[in-house]
Amino acid sequence: MTKARPLDKILAGLAFMLGLATILGALGSQFIGGLQPCELCLEQRLPYYWGLPILALVLVLWNRLPLPVWYLAVGIVAALFAWGTYLGAFHSGVEWGFWPGPTACTGLGESFSLDALNDLQPVIGCDVVQFR
Repeated sequence: MTKARPLDKILAGLAFMLGLATILGALGSQFIGGLQPCELCLEQRLPYYWGLPILALVLVLWNRLPLPVWYLAVGIVAALFAWGTYLGAFHSGVEWGFWPGPTACTGLGESFSLDALNDLQPVIGCDVVQFR
């Protein structure tokens, strides 16, 4: 059974560390810095929430996995991160006014009660830049 090369593990480890730093930065800016994420901001985090655990598992099992399984898992993570890159580019275009954002970014939904209105955090539009 052929194993992944050590260089492959190093590159996957670097991708894991970069991804972990990215998602920790986003969570830190929300919970420590007080920046409220919009709907697109939250959606941009999904590839990290799915990809980082897969990548961590691949790194832990790197010398036990058959090479095709290892590369398949890394390919899935690469596809997830490519999806995240697309979401980031789309979100940037919304912020810069190149195209409209999704309607979920600007509305409160179809129905709400006045009691629930007090519990809501402010809705941040996807076209509102928190900092630049």
